Amino acid sequence: MSSLSRRSFLSVTVAAGAIAAMPKALAVDKTSAFADAGREFAVPPALLAAISYGQTRWSDHAGRPSRSLGYGPMHLVDGAAVAQQRAAEGKDDSAAIDTLGAAAAASGISADTLRTDAASNIRAAAALLAARQRANGGAVGASTDPSSWYEAVATTSGLSTPAAQVQYADDVLADLRSGMSVSDGRTRYSVGAQPVGSPGKGRDRVVARAKSGRRPTGPVDAPNGLGVEWVPAPYELYGPTEVDYGNHDLAFRPRSPELTHVVIHDTECSYEVGIKLVTDPTYMAWNYLIRSSDGHIAQHLQTKDIGWHAGNWYMNMHSVGLEHEGFAAQGYNWYSEVMYRRSARLTRHVCRTYGIPMDRAHIIGHDQVPALTTSRIRGMHWDPGPFWDWERYFELMGAPLSKGTVGRAPKSGDVVRILPGFEDNVQVVQGCSGVCVEGTDHGTNFVPLRSAPDASAPLVVDPGLKASPSTTQVSDVGARAAAGTEYAVAEVRGDWTAVWYLGAIAWFHNPVDAPTARVVKGGRTVTPKGATAPVYGSAYPEASAYANPAEAQPISPLIYTMKAGQTYVLSDDSVPTDYYKAKTFSLETPEDHVNTVGRTKYYQVNLGHRVAFVQAADVEIS
Repeated sequence: MSSLSRRSFLSVTVAAGAIAAMPKALAVDKTSAFADAGREFAVPPALLAAISYGQTRWSDHAGRPSRSLGYGPMHLVDGAAVAQQRAAEGKDDSAAIDTLGAAAAASGISADTLRTDAASNIRAAAALLAARQRANGGAVGASTDPSSWYEAVATTSGLSTPAAQVQYADDVLADLRSGMSVSDGRTRYSVGAQPVGSPGKGRDRVVARAKSGRRPTGPVDAPNGLGVEWVPAPYELYGPTEVDYGNHDLAFRPRSPELTHVVIHDTECSYEVGIKLVTDPTYMAWNYLIRSSDGHIAQHLQTKDIGWHAGNWYMNMHSVGLEHEGFAAQGYNWYSEVMYRRSARLTRHVCRTYGIPMDRAHIIGHDQVPALTTSRIRGMHWDPGPFWDWERYFELMGAPLSKGTVGRAPKSGDVVRILPGFEDNVQVVQGCSGVCVEGTDHGTNFVPLRSAPDASAPLVVDPGLKASPSTTQVSDVGARAAAGTEYAVAEVRGDWTAVWYLGAIAWFHNPVDAPTARVVKGGRTVTPKGATAPVYGSAYPEASAYANPAEAQPISPLIYTMKAGQTYVLSDDSVPTDYYKAKTFSLETPEDHVNTVGRTKYYQVNLGHRVAFVQAADVEIS
């Protein structure tokens, strides 16, 4: 049997009385892959569906392995290959669970077949799950309570740490209780809510193993049960003077400066290299690092202190930085479901603890951080890149990006939120030097912006990057409106919508029958009071606010401007105006580690792909 795509795969995974797909015409019959496997090996079909959803969201990825070498819709991990890979890298610490080999042994199906055939992959996973359930002394049967399978689900997950296994098995049961759905942009596939009991002693045993593992040894700031490890970034002198120190700054957040943003990064290196870098006093630090294979999280800084991660000191002052193992140009291969889930839990915790709004104006990618000056724009980073699924991430946080929108066609003056979907939103993305994309059949998180309402029109110009039109290179963010960001509508022509973007009009395809943006209820905008309004990459205080005028930070307008008659979305009207001075090592230095607060009022706006700041005196709110 050939490898099955998500569309064809889900069209045959319809279990009678448990799993429903819409439209029903797509269902081949009532004996789907999940139903067949469940009946053959005495496993509840909906449980199999939930396991697959929690691993791959019902995708077989066309037979390609994940970065952690998991295959098929059940993400069976080739532990032998992982061990070989780690050994070739000079590492002997691999703890990958060989679920591929175990499933092959339990089912009698070859490992080669399990890598490429989706239905066989499901059958073998069911065989392994049933074998593990019997070994645990549990009852099998297609109608058994899914909660009684907890320990088998946890230990066949392919995740190597008990803490990750607990989180995964909890998620499987939670997904069953609430129901699951996936949309490819045209069709929504779903599994209805299922009755699920309490896992009882099975969960107790897995939790006990998790508690016997490594315990937090430092000031971990994370939800209970997330199993975050404390790996401190060094704050130490590495040279002869007080300015030769690394790799972060001590501060007093959220009291001063306050916390307003979360910045999502990728490492552009492996997890192991990331750990080496963040523990190097001559490098730089971020708050958390999340591993791709199992979502394991290491925390490096206390939240009160300031990491050097965003490339913009003002944003560093006010943000928590989350690094994710992976490469932006291959994000689809690194950003695993378990990584999304555990990262989303952490971000939700940070936002709720420190009062950061859970929206795309305050939870941003590194690619949305503005430069402090025009000369720095070209050097700003573009991670996590076009393959980070923002819509899924916010869904996992319990803050879906569709909330607060209405389903009508936009008109001039509206605010729209970009929501193109992900899996079926395949945009042209070309490779880069070094690590590159492997084709153009992957979902993306943006819509391209053009200079005219025509698919063949040039992409818009980002004057901070270059004078010519933007390109489809993976690193070129100049003409991308990313999922969740909001813009003011300038004009509508048929299936095309124009928005104000970087001082000009930008068009994107937004057909009524398959919209890529939705109208925002109660969206607020700003317009220049004069002919133009300057735009900034920070909200630094006026010079008179500093105790020592020589320490005043320059307030440097960027190359971009808002022009009369143009409208931009107001995303925050309570922006802190301050500058935290931290130039030397010791906290005891009286003139250092001081936060200067100014009187100039700023707003945060959505200007282009990146956020920006304007002074309130230069604009009017409408």
